[in-house]
Amino acid sequence: MPPEPNEVEQAVARALRDNLAGIQRSTGDLQQAVNDVVAACSSSKPTNALPPMLRAQASAASISAALEVLSRFVAMALQPGPRSPLEEKISQAISSVTLEAPAAPTRPVPQVPEPQATGPASMRAVPPAPAAQNFAPTAPPQTPIELEPPELEIEAEDEFDVNRLSPEEQELHRRANRVAKVSMQDIKMLRPEQVRLGREHKDICIRLKDDIEKAHREYDRRFKPIMDHPVDYFYRWLVEILADGDASALGDYPYATASKSR
Repeated sequence: MPPEPNEVEQAVARALRDNLAGIQRSTGDLQQAVNDVVAACSSSKPTNALPPMLRAQASAASISAALEVLSRFVAMALQPGPRSPLEEKISQAISSVTLEAPAAPTRPVPQVPEPQATGPASMRAVPPAPAAQNFAPTAPPQTPIELEPPELEIEAEDEFDVNRLSPEEQELHRRANRVAKVSMQDIKMLRPEQVRLGREHKDICIRLKDDIEKAHREYDRRFKPIMDHPVDYFYRWLVEILADGDASALGDYPYATASKSR
């Protein structure tokens, strides 16, 4: 039988496991940002590449910092030989986390009074034994568990359920929703004055035609397999972000969509 891992090895494994999900998310964000930078390089306006470059830089810095901390932690925790006082204190702090759980409380047994010997001294009345208490455990009060909202909610038509699709198509829907949202945020950040005027004059699609067409070409290229599904994330975030929820501010929307009623 292999030897049981000690407390330090258990702490190292737990730290790696807890941080793996965060590193994977940061890696996905970095890949998405790099793809957006590549797409922006084909534009004649260099400023279009600025937002995805900033996101890529932030994701890369996050991954680098996480890997640096984990590598130092593993090297220090598993380093053989004598350790410095600081390393010894850190190891003791790690080992103190894995304490044994306290033993479950046991129900006390009621004491049964012993019979006393007969005699003159025992003629006085003996008080009755107290009734045995009911030690049946009571259920703790039920507190409602509040679940955190999912990172990404995908709305669909009444007769169209994204959850019934294959895992690959569900992933495409999640990515399409995110890409459309980021594209509209970029346009709003780069063209704030044009967005404001477009809302006032209700001609956003005409005033921001070049930026919207560029974003829609990229959206159509990347998510063509789901373009025939009755959901249009591009239109949804165009209304939500650029038009501030007012679909009439778009003016003449040049693309066919099955979800203009959103």
